[in-house]
Amino acid sequence: MVTMQDVAERAGVTKQTVSNVISGRVPVRPATEARVRAAIADLGYVPNLVARSLATGSTRAVGLIVPTVSTAFYAEVVEEVEDVLDAHGYHLLLCTTRRDGERARRHLAGLTSRSVDALLVAGDQGLTDHLPLLSRERFPVALCAWETTAPAGFPVVTVDYEHGGHLAGRHLRELGHERVAVLASPAHTVRVDGFRRAFAEDGLDVPDGAVHVAPEPSFSGGVAAAAAALAADPSLTALFATHDVLAVGALEAARDAGRSIPGDLSVVAHDDTTEGLLTRPTLTSVALPTRAMAREAVELLLAAVGGSPPPGRRRRLLLPRLMPRDSTGPTH
Repeated sequence: MVTMQDVAERAGVTKQTVSNVISGRVPVRPATEARVRAAIADLGYVPNLVARSLATGSTRAVGLIVPTVSTAFYAEVVEEVEDVLDAHGYHLLLCTTRRDGERARRHLAGLTSRSVDALLVAGDQGLTDHLPLLSRERFPVALCAWETTAPAGFPVVTVDYEHGGHLAGRHLRELGHERVAVLASPAHTVRVDGFRRAFAEDGLDVPDGAVHVAPEPSFSGGVAAAAAALAADPSLTALFATHDVLAVGALEAARDAGRSIPGDLSVVAHDDTTEGLLTRPTLTSVALPTRAMAREAVELLLAAVGGSPPPGRRRRLLLPRLMPRDSTGPTH
């Protein structure tokens, strides 16, 4: 097995110089660094990460927990986190909870036992009750994409989801809609609150009976919730879906009910993923600063790993924006 000493002898430098080149923590003259890297390539040297971790106290690894990678939203979070970590010379350890609280607990325990340098927890589904497990850890922990009230002591970089719901509601009100219904996932109460606030500002009520909880956050869940909404109130002129995927299902349910979009039924969504761009008509949706959120959260963690003051209880809210497209129009 090729050793660091072999690289040092091939490059004509000390073993410490090779270590400095690999770690990047101590500047090395460009010509010297070039010789070391050429020797590494010639010999096929692979650093012993375990040994380096023991010597430096750093694993150069950051854990990330997400509910799933099957949605475009969380896929973007994972990609952005990995890109930022890679640019800083860190590796990503990824775990998915599948929205299962016990699975989430196991992953939290597993990541802490693997001595990661930091941990980012994205999405609050099934995790809130288990976060106290992390309060005793000595590495930085941050939360992102968090919709519910975050536990004390953890920094949060997330989106103003209530404002996102409000943007959807204001858009429909500006188009003249009054008879509306909401297709929601159970975890999206904050989005629904924002939507209702937009109507309340004009003295209108979105009653509990107009909020239809989808059996699952999927196309079929959107079809079922939209069909129930249209059957309960045939006079509806608009639907707000708290997920793009629910809105895609709503388009199908509207066609099955003989409703034209946006001619006699408008549909506005939330998240603005690629799913909504592939529909006909294209979906009006609330766009989330997904990559900016993930990037800011992981950079906050890396700064803490590098010795910056602990992030404490900081809470950062990024603002969404409405993307009007073809699925919404004025009421008649």
